[in-house]
Amino acid sequence: MEERKQHWENIYGHKQPNEVSWTQEIPETSMKFIHSFNLPKTARIIDIGGGDSKLVDFLVEEGYKNVTVLDISEKALERAKTRLGNKADQVTWIASDILDFAPEGKYDLWHDRAAFHFLTTTAQVANYLNTAENAVVGHMVIGTFSKNGPLKCSGLPIKQYSEVKLQETLAKGFEKIHCIIEDHTTPFGTTQNFLFCSFSKRQL
Repeated sequence: MEERKQHWENIYGHKQPNEVSWTQEIPETSMKFIHSFNLPKTARIIDIGGGDSKLVDFLVEEGYKNVTVLDISEKALERAKTRLGNKADQVTWIASDILDFAPEGKYDLWHDRAAFHFLTTTAQVANYLNTAENAVVGHMVIGTFSKNGPLKCSGLPIKQYSEVKLQETLAKGFEKIHCIIEDHTTPFGTTQNFLFCSFSKRQL
């Protein structure tokens, strides 16, 4: 776990947003999915692997009052806090590897753009899903590299997903609502093919 943390601290310590592939000025797709749930502004939202993503900026700007950002990199979270300024106090920040995360409460929305696909072993995926199934009481949005996406990101291997494979992987705890495929244009002009899917928590 420490090796994973060190990798990301090194990335965020040495590279600016325009030097990493995942940077997105406007998280349009994520916001469309979030809006589709018609959540109240008091909804408990967590962004898994949020790093210094600007999704939190948009959520705060729209008046969501219970937003949490989790990332393995403390440097990434510090960047986001600095960018938000005084508004950072409106957000809960958690520095943790998702595989070590023990949620203290429940979430109405679990959002993950490009963290899940870094979990490449059966045990890692099972760990993640167990945490999500116990923590989520509403919806989930996951964005991963598709079968036409990269095989590596930030020098690390990833796990590609098709719509069917992602649905099967989450089937025990979540029911698929909607999926799309889209190209993400990186800051340096290359494209990465993503699969985005929304899910609802299965009721027991």
